Amino acid sequence: MTDTPTETEIDARLARIAELRSAIGQAIVGQADVVEQLLIGLLARGHCLIEGVPGLGKTLLVRTLGEALSLDFRRVQFTPDLMPSDILGTELLEEDHGTGHRHFRFQKGPIFTNLLLADELNRTPPKTQAALLEAMQESSVSYAGVTHRLERPFFVLATQNPIEQAGTYPLPEAQLDRFLLNIRVDYPTAAEERLILDQTTGSSATPVPQVMDAGAIVALQDWVRQIHVSDTLMDWINALVRATRPGGEAPQIVNDYVRWGAGPRAGQALVLGAKARAMLHGRLAATREDVAALAAPVLRHRILLSFAAEAERRTTDDVVAGLLAALPAPA
Repeated sequence: MTDTPTETEIDARLARIAELRSAIGQAIVGQADVVEQLLIGLLARGHCLIEGVPGLGKTLLVRTLGEALSLDFRRVQFTPDLMPSDILGTELLEEDHGTGHRHFRFQKGPIFTNLLLADELNRTPPKTQAALLEAMQESSVSYAGVTHRLERPFFVLATQNPIEQAGTYPLPEAQLDRFLLNIRVDYPTAAEERLILDQTTGSSATPVPQVMDAGAIVALQDWVRQIHVSDTLMDWINALVRATRPGGEAPQIVNDYVRWGAGPRAGQALVLGAKARAMLHGRLAATREDVAALAAPVLRHRILLSFAAEAERRTTDDVVAGLLAALPAPA
């Protein structure tokens, strides 16, 4: 078990987190909630699915995070012709010219990295999408009967365009459930968009300083597990997740608009996400505000809406808002 950090160590770690936020802010205008959720996913040792229309800086955001962190960073552009071996790697037949002996050598693919950007994940077929499943869940890759461990930290950030469906392959529920958070990127404000024009049309780009290495990130990830969650808050999280499932004592909005609710992994994501958010805000215990802030990013991709919801143009965020209203936070 990791030792509890001293007050001096806590102050030093919080200062490093503040430096990381500042470094990202030098290249990213606005999007404070998006940046915070991205850091929560990283610190909670989870993976994030980022959704937004083209041109909102999703890829730039991930690339900036990779630059601010002294980590190995790879980007894979997912296309319809991409094969699993293009991600995982493949075996190459090599010959020793001295002895004539032939042997297979595993050539590692781009998944063997710390930070993987899976750009437009929904543009590749399900067979290739599934190649990420084991790596995201087990932090390992199995090939030809051999298991290869991935180095910590390992963080997958996938992007997808929610409005352009031609030539796409919707992610299956098993794949979606592997993502800790589903992050929505909205349009910037008028002032932010004006600042973006200034910063991105000049002759030089703002450099992003490296402020944290792999060891520091792993230490923060281990620290997140020590953040306290009270029994009352844990009960509320459990009740929220169970209330997403239609039938029984589920709220009316769930029975009206939900076909399938979230599984136990959603509860784990809410607990870990709340712990990470508490740490980002300099607290050693999670609060109901942490849970409420992450309810939509955690649940929106784990709830399957009914045909009635689609007919009435209800969204999963509407259902989550109704859940929070029906099951108010404990005092």
